Amino acid sequence: MNYQNSLEFARQQDEQDELKDYRNKFYIPVIDGKETIYFTGNSLGLQPKSTKDYINIELEDWAKWGVEGHFHGRNPWFAYHEMFAAPVAKIVGALPKEVVVMNNLTVNLNLLLVSFYRPTPQRYKILCEAKAFPSDQYALEMQVKSAGLNPDEAIIEIAPREGERTIRHEDIISAIEEAGDTLACVMIGGVNYFTGQVFDMKAITEAAHKVGANCGFDLAHGAGNIELKLHEWNVDFACWCSYKYLNSGPGGVSGAFVHERHCNNTDLPRFAGWWGHDKDSRFLMEKGFQPMKSAEAWQMSNAPILTMAAHKASIDIFEEVGMEKLLKKQKALSGYLEFIVDNINASLSGTDKSLEIITPRNWKERGCQVSVIAHGYGKDLFNELTNEGVISDWREPNAIRMAPVPLYNSFEDVYRFGQILSNALKK
Repeated sequence: MNYQNSLEFARQQDEQDELKDYRNKFYIPVIDGKETIYFTGNSLGLQPKSTKDYINIELEDWAKWGVEGHFHGRNPWFAYHEMFAAPVAKIVGALPKEVVVMNNLTVNLNLLLVSFYRPTPQRYKILCEAKAFPSDQYALEMQVKSAGLNPDEAIIEIAPREGERTIRHEDIISAIEEAGDTLACVMIGGVNYFTGQVFDMKAITEAAHKVGANCGFDLAHGAGNIELKLHEWNVDFACWCSYKYLNSGPGGVSGAFVHERHCNNTDLPRFAGWWGHDKDSRFLMEKGFQPMKSAEAWQMSNAPILTMAAHKASIDIFEEVGMEKLLKKQKALSGYLEFIVDNINASLSGTDKSLEIITPRNWKERGCQVSVIAHGYGKDLFNELTNEGVISDWREPNAIRMAPVPLYNSFEDVYRFGQILSNALKK
């Protein structure tokens, strides 16, 4: 696309946008009477205006039915989680039986690692990316310690090469091959939270399986953001939160994926709870766990209906729009943000200051997020953007993360951001 740094161009693109009306389905934060430019959907997605109605349905049924709401409400709670299987499976490229919505992200990660990190004296190592999101680091560390192992010896971290910002794919594959039969599990954030880099999950999974290891991904920054084909890629397991690109509210319920070949393995070790037990005999209350032959077997407790109602409000929007249209707009919108930043950066030529986009330019290696290193600037730049109504994200020492989300951000948002950024730099 031939981008132009003009309000006329931005408004023209918005007028032609087939998803333009969806912005009106979300609450855009207003601060001091002024609508903000919200670029932190990679941290917390905006609230769909339908969310309150979805939650109120369950509150009303709770008031009307009490415990009988499990069977007689408008959305009977006994099977509430089952409504998510088909639409969420489309978002992550899975079969419905391979997907379950439950718990929160790090809870699900730990539950899945119980099944897919099974260390032996010979095969005990876990491979992950260096400086993964802290929750992932802590989960891996404690899984290793719980097995009586030393994290310094058992965890392999792959970092960018000296002077580079992102991790080379060949370095991940080489590390897997080098670990060989000592490798028990690969667990990588499918999209790096800091740089926005998307890893080649298909090739990583193939490499892990070639040496006999399981392979899984934390898709906190992937679900609802990038194209995923978890079943086709033969991924063993994955999990994700719903409060970022899936717009399901702070601390919203998480999702998990288990490939069908593992779903059918009732002998696979796992932590058990009654909601993962065969539902036809669940209420017989008998001893002996009988896991369902689906990802539901990893459920431990019955569904948190109120947070799931918020999740359903957003998932219904995704079902209506479809990932194909979202991905198409995503490229145009984030591409426009890159263009604006590059345009402004060119004006800094000849100075000791610059704006460096560290997110990969190759669309196979990125999604919505654009991460910028502001060389020569401190947090005062970020604070000035915030004061002018830009809600973005700061990471020490000098990184600004932004994610224009195709469901509710506009080209005019991006243009206006560019004007505010230009003025802030002059200050």
